[in-house]
Amino acid sequence: MPAPIHPFPAIKDLGGVEMKNIIRLTMVVACIVLVGGGFYLKGIMDGRVGSELPLVAEAEAAGGVVKAPNTPAPDRYVYYPGTEKLAKGEVRVIACGTGMPDQRRGQASACFLFEFGNGEKLLFDLGTGAMRNISALMIPYQYLTKVFLSHLHTDHWGGLASLWAGGWTAGRPVPLEVWGPSGLTPDMGTKYAVEHFMKSNNWDYQTRAYKITPVPGQINAHEFNYKGINEVIYQESGITVRSIPAIHAGDGPVSFIIEYKGLKMVFGGDTSPNKWFVKYARNADFVIHEVFIGPELFVVYGNQPPQLGWRACCEFHTSGQAFGKIMSEIKPRHAVAYHFMNEEGTRYSLYDNIRETYDGPLSMATDMMVWNITKDKITERMAVSPDNSWAVPGTAMQPPPEKGRPSPMSDFIKSGEWGPAFNAQNRMLDEHAEKYNLQDQDWRKQKPWYEPTK
Repeated sequence: MPAPIHPFPAIKDLGGVEMKNIIRLTMVVACIVLVGGGFYLKGIMDGRVGSELPLVAEAEAAGGVVKAPNTPAPDRYVYYPGTEKLAKGEVRVIACGTGMPDQRRGQASACFLFEFGNGEKLLFDLGTGAMRNISALMIPYQYLTKVFLSHLHTDHWGGLASLWAGGWTAGRPVPLEVWGPSGLTPDMGTKYAVEHFMKSNNWDYQTRAYKITPVPGQINAHEFNYKGINEVIYQESGITVRSIPAIHAGDGPVSFIIEYKGLKMVFGGDTSPNKWFVKYARNADFVIHEVFIGPELFVVYGNQPPQLGWRACCEFHTSGQAFGKIMSEIKPRHAVAYHFMNEEGTRYSLYDNIRETYDGPLSMATDMMVWNITKDKITERMAVSPDNSWAVPGTAMQPPPEKGRPSPMSDFIKSGEWGPAFNAQNRMLDEHAEKYNLQDQDWRKQKPWYEPTK
């Protein structure tokens, strides 16, 4: 029968003296640990009642010194939407979409929200998927009514439908206002696009206008000349927005220059390198400009043919090296690169491409990145927001339903309503009507199937 395996083979052959020495050493170490642990625990308890022991009286948080276990950190390194009031001369910019037309869960298509110290909020581009991030900011929709479109690719305005309908059902009381460029021909401009957006969504409009109220379902298009060079297209509440031509795919695209309280900010939209941007974006405080990954990554990750990859990155968009060259020329206080799939396999090579030609302050933008801009400093953080947010009420109220508006539902469809299921909810609705004094607005009384609760 084989001998049992000793659990500690390294000491199985030690003599008695050696074993006694090991035991004594072990007991000494144990005593030191117990005494040290006791002093440490005492320090913790004393720290809770104001002891000056520095080891445990304060804890260093990423945002500052936390003085006690039930007090907040003074300066967080993240932004919690709705918790910070802007100073009068301050601007907050939030990246609500930084990706590509094939938007994905981690990155929506192009959209940047500018919030100003005077309370104004302007959206620059509104690409597909961006509304998920906008709604997570929990801003009342009465304040999200002004949209500036750099051009009419769907990854820059495809999210308009979600803001239009979602804000309407969530309480927006007024129409949307949309600024955008003209085109080479009238049917390539913003006015045409908005008019036909309304036509294609006419069923949506007519049904919501009847059931809710029609006014918030309107869109006012403010089309301006895309050939305008540094022309003012908007000037309200101390905010000026100017337009310059951009070069991208065809006539029409523009870039925007935003001025407020001595700050100059630029949103490039989509553009390849051009002389107007270099001239009029010069010495800005904050510049957002597109940048594309190199052609090889389009082939490897995007499954694009090589001939398209090298034109996409470098003919009708802007490569990393070209982005860097532009920034080195215009010298912004802070540059933001966006419009690329920002992930482990792309961001580092693209960053290196930019650094070949630019060594200034730089953000590689991703969704929910936030910048606070003042004359003294520019602070970059990430927003922390809920995945399942509800609309937040504001102070304004929607107009009531329009009396006399014809119903978009025929008698044929109305005759199909099945009374037993509708009447099954009467007790709940009676309680609701009593709580909110809605008895004189009881829609059930007009229905032939209505049977009052006994």
